Amino acid sequence: MTDSTRRAVIFSAGGAGLAAVLSACSGDDSTATSEQAPADGQAAAGGGGEIAKTSDIPVGGGKVFKDQDVVITQPEAGTFKAFSATCTHKGCPVGSVADNEIVCPCHKSKFSAKDGSVTNPPASKPLPEKKITVSGDSITLA
Repeated sequence: MTDSTRRAVIFSAGGAGLAAVLSACSGDDSTATSEQAPADGQAAAGGGGEIAKTSDIPVGGGKVFKDQDVVITQPEAGTFKAFSATCTHKGCPVGSVADNEIVCPCHKSKFSAKDGSVTNPPASKPLPEKKITVSGDSITLA
């Protein structure tokens, strides 16, 4: 075997091994992340514990809880809504809520804080609603 043939065999074997490792790493890890505890001690996405106090959510605004993939809004005094915090355009996390609009910083899509509907493209689908429970001054994911 010549040096160039040996190199070709070694290179091919190394490339095949690398491809196997990369494909194993690119699998869906949603089960792994769904079992991880939130870093800040708040309720996991499945519900159970308090995620916020009602006083944490401003009227006409809201708060994004990235670890729980939820954005909670208060479109009018005493009315609390929750939506997925993942933009329906390209899957970026939404970044803020102001003037009754949820804003995605990636491509500037905006969604209604009242019902999650698209108010400014490029997103074309609304944010999915999530269920919350408000009891006294405590907000929990249902």
